[in-house]
Amino acid sequence: MKILDAPEIRKLDAYTIENEPINSIDLMERAAHQCFLSIKKHLKPDHTIRVFCGMGNNGGDGLAIARMMAGTGREVLVYKVLHAQEASHDFLINEKRLEKVRRVKRIELDEKSLLPAIGKDDLLIDALFGSGLNRPLKGLPAKVVQHINASGAVIVSIDLPSGLFCEDNRGNDASNIIQADYTLTFQLPKLAFLLPGNAGFVGQWEVLDIGLHPAAIAAAETNNFLLEGRDVRPFYRPRQKFAHKGHFGHALLLAGSYGKAGAAILAAAAALRTGAGLLTAHLPSGLVSVMQSSLPEAMCIADEGHSIITHPGDVSLYNAIGVGPGIGKDPQTANALKLLIQNSVNPLVIDADGLNLLAENPTWLSFLPGGSILTPHPKEFERLAGKYSDDYERLEIARAFALKYQVYLVLKGAHTMVVSPSGQTFFNSTGNPGMATAGSGDVLTGIILGWLAQGYSPLHSALMGVFLHGLAGDVACSRLGLEGMLARDIVFHLPKAIKRVFY
Repeated sequence: MKILDAPEIRKLDAYTIENEPINSIDLMERAAHQCFLSIKKHLKPDHTIRVFCGMGNNGGDGLAIARMMAGTGREVLVYKVLHAQEASHDFLINEKRLEKVRRVKRIELDEKSLLPAIGKDDLLIDALFGSGLNRPLKGLPAKVVQHINASGAVIVSIDLPSGLFCEDNRGNDASNIIQADYTLTFQLPKLAFLLPGNAGFVGQWEVLDIGLHPAAIAAAETNNFLLEGRDVRPFYRPRQKFAHKGHFGHALLLAGSYGKAGAAILAAAAALRTGAGLLTAHLPSGLVSVMQSSLPEAMCIADEGHSIITHPGDVSLYNAIGVGPGIGKDPQTANALKLLIQNSVNPLVIDADGLNLLAENPTWLSFLPGGSILTPHPKEFERLAGKYSDDYERLEIARAFALKYQVYLVLKGAHTMVVSPSGQTFFNSTGNPGMATAGSGDVLTGIILGWLAQGYSPLHSALMGVFLHGLAGDVACSRLGLEGMLARDIVFHLPKAIKRVFY
């Protein structure tokens, strides 16, 4: 699913109005009706409904929603915030329609008004400002936003929490942004929703289909996408009847050190569960027996080092290579990574201490095989690429990094980002907080390695890996809840996730 910026969203609206064709007020009515249907799910019998409307089209949406709410027999209070000299055309039409509706009390708020008392049992609909906002809120709107945030009531924002910009919120005033419990946005998500720093403003968000013209959506240009099952499904290549394990690749995994055998086992198991035909684990010699008793399906190579990896061995035999889970940062292990980079012709999957060793030896980055996949969590990425002030700057740095070194970055976290060398960024739609547990990243490394070994491209391997990793976590969460999940549960539920998407 595409993620568009504010100018592109305006183009979608204009194209739909001209080519459906539909009047703008009727498109507003359609959007408001979808919001009305969603808001009803959050209504309780004792809720007092308060709708705060700006004077633009977002406020027009709010007026239409208020009319629909009143049509159900509920009492509705509508507050028109007088922040401009003139209202939009469609706002005025909906305001006129509202005059004929019983059960609606309309109140105007200006700079001299006493702001209304709000109870914690109220439901507030925020329709002050939408995607067109490009300046921090000041004056009366800021005062109203702060009053709403302090109320403790349930807040539902329409299209965008008022005060939040669609993309880059550097320079914005966080104290003057609505802190919504729910955000109902139109047709496509906003980039701001996918950045961690905005979670406190956006709350739970839902994309509502308001029928914007599909031709306009298809033609819209963007580098940002929300990754869904329908996006990764076409990548899959079904297995043929007479296929054998040799058709599905031989993966090499360099992992583990004393006390960290679990990282190697989790990554190896994930690669095999993903479908790699063969997997060889290159391990410190002291870990071989642990691996073979825990995962008999894996072949093992014993390193000369008893507790650490000291050499990569012959890497020419393998279709894909993963390195990093649990390897530590011993100087001999660092030298092994250096030799691996020098000797590899195929893309590598690098995680954990593999990334930390790269951060300590940044000149090695230029020698990575093209198309390698790096999977840092936030701190690992900061060590690799430098500090950043906020999530939007992190995204900019990630794009520059991927382009410079011709690698794919998998920036782990909620809505894990896959950044390609071309600048395209894919935000994952699966996963849950229960996956914030030791070993979850090692599992992701194994999944990506498994797809890469089977001959999928680095981009497809990263996208399939990230999506299925999150989906397996969601399947596990549905059975186990958030707190009780272990990384091995993600591995165990991975086949179910693969079946759900591809079969």
